[in-house]
Amino acid sequence: MTLPSEFDKTYFPVSRAFINETRREFINRYLQPDDVICDIGNQGKNIPELQGRKLVTLDITADTGPDIVADITRHNAHIPDGHFDALLCTEVLEHVVEPFAAVRELKRIVKVGGYVLITTPLNCRIHGPVPDCWRFTEFGLKVLLRDFEIVLFRKLDTPDRTLFPLEYGVVVKRVSESLVESDPREMTFQKVD
Repeated sequence: MTLPSEFDKTYFPVSRAFINETRREFINRYLQPDDVICDIGNQGKNIPELQGRKLVTLDITADTGPDIVADITRHNAHIPDGHFDALLCTEVLEHVVEPFAAVRELKRIVKVGGYVLITTPLNCRIHGPVPDCWRFTEFGLKVLLRDFEIVLFRKLDTPDRTLFPLEYGVVVKRVSESLVESDPREMTFQKVD
């Protein structure tokens, strides 16, 4: 059995606090009281900040008792286009096998004008549930989320290492009816010092 390092013991709670605060900010700033919210990869966790809002849980396995069993890397015909007002996708994208396919499905199932919260680690050990496949930089996230409007982009810096954040929190908005993807090669990039 692998034991957590001192780094893990110190920074896992810091990352968890960042995720919780980012989720609270998302709920308070972008959600309306009558919104239908889907929490992807919920794993049975309680979200008290939702304060009675309609919550639907979605997971790839029935083991945790989600409302919907679905693989977000595939088209799920049992979920209509634009079905949800908002999506919570916290600490999920690093576990999916095909992140671009997952983001396509997120865009399909959230309403035009709807919001998606994504949190994902960068400087974090491999963790469960496995598989734990990916780590995304700020630039990779911007490519991955290129067909949304980014309305909030937060990062939790690793102390003494500013270009290797512990965690990212991103809020995006679906602004287009189109489900056609843009070409990432048409994106512009800037120099980083």
